[in-house]
Amino acid sequence: MSLSRREFLGLLGATALAGAFPVRSAFAVAQPHVVIIGGGVGGATAAKYLRLLDANLKVTVIEKNPVYIRPYGSSEVVTGHIKMDDLNVTYDALKSKYGVNVIIDEVVGFDPDKRNVKLKGGRAVRYDKLVVSPGIELLYDKIPGYSAEIADTKVTSGWIPGKQTALLGEQLKAMPQGGTFLMVAPPAPYRCPPGPYERPALVAEWCQKHNPTAKVIIVDPKDEFVTDQTMMLGWNRLYGFNIPEKFRKDMPASVEIKQHSNPGILSWIPKADGGTPVLLDVEKMTLKTDGGDIKADVINIVPPMRAGKIATAMGLTDEKGWCPNQRKTFESSLHPHVHVIGDACHADAMPKSGFSANTQAKTVARAIVEALAGREIPTPSWENTCYALAGSDYGLFVADVFELVEAENKIKRVGKFSRYLKLDATPAQIRMGAVYQQAWLKSFTEDCFA
Repeated sequence: MSLSRREFLGLLGATALAGAFPVRSAFAVAQPHVVIIGGGVGGATAAKYLRLLDANLKVTVIEKNPVYIRPYGSSEVVTGHIKMDDLNVTYDALKSKYGVNVIIDEVVGFDPDKRNVKLKGGRAVRYDKLVVSPGIELLYDKIPGYSAEIADTKVTSGWIPGKQTALLGEQLKAMPQGGTFLMVAPPAPYRCPPGPYERPALVAEWCQKHNPTAKVIIVDPKDEFVTDQTMMLGWNRLYGFNIPEKFRKDMPASVEIKQHSNPGILSWIPKADGGTPVLLDVEKMTLKTDGGDIKADVINIVPPMRAGKIATAMGLTDEKGWCPNQRKTFESSLHPHVHVIGDACHADAMPKSGFSANTQAKTVARAIVEALAGREIPTPSWENTCYALAGSDYGLFVADVFELVEAENKIKRVGKFSRYLKLDATPAQIRMGAVYQQAWLKSFTEDCFA
């Protein structure tokens, strides 16, 4: 049964809560309860750091999936570098090491006045502070001809890792020799990782070994993207991609750029060249774009996205589909005592990345602990680092620090330069970037979940 937003918000109003927490009054005074909806990177990090900051807090994570499937690094499943099981992360350490209560269930009701959420299993849970880390919802139908059903069966997305990710890997391996792999990049804003420009690069690398006459095409509703110059350099050196003049003209003279006389295995069609998708014809395996029709053997679409469904149902989203908040604490602008973190929220200059969710979770944990203790909340700062691969041994990154401009309720990037791997980085530095990327996958997971 699906609930309307009004039914969802009002569901708890008629629910008798007597007995749900037998020692409710004593509990609320002696041990504040922080409830977290969503056990991904943001939610797990918030739970862990709340307990580290104040062991007296009762912290409960409500998550519908018993195992977290990490999106970061998931494109490596597509090319067979790792297996689907390698993406699985458990909540064992949160429970045993940090004393976090993990409830595997789904929220179906929310009463912000009484500070309650109701679960599908019938239980009602009261909170003193609520953290919502809902992730994203993929809007398949924003591309005419596309749907969730098609994504599950023939034209995958795989942006939320799971069976679609595995299916895409199977489709790549079954692609005929000389076939075409077409990827549709998402419009901004989008959740990353996985990286929409890393994935086709890894596919191109796989094809060089197993299907050398194949073509990998990226169509894009944008004319630029984060790490575009550094990623394009990797494409140029590895896959015969000629960098457009727009991106070459301000590169230092010391940067090695190859000019290829014949088209390489990978090509990128930006918005200016007709890259915006218009219509998917799944029967003919053809994508109509502003620049014409493209027929492919494998099509991978990353559709537009917005805050996860639970955020909309709880009344936490605005007309753009994202969650407005007070930037200092990430407290919702629409409901008090509710903090929204991660991909779903407005965070200005901060990208919708796993690292952003992690660092937001830490500052929100601190804000909640100080607020519950009646102390002043310090002014936070945040950081983000995103690693990506242009090839197995070709690593790159973007790293930023962010600060709060309280008068504007805005988060701004500190500095504009030295954010990326240097364009004239040495081969050894590039290889080291790939080593860092693999090490980061492990250490980041441990910081969030272990």
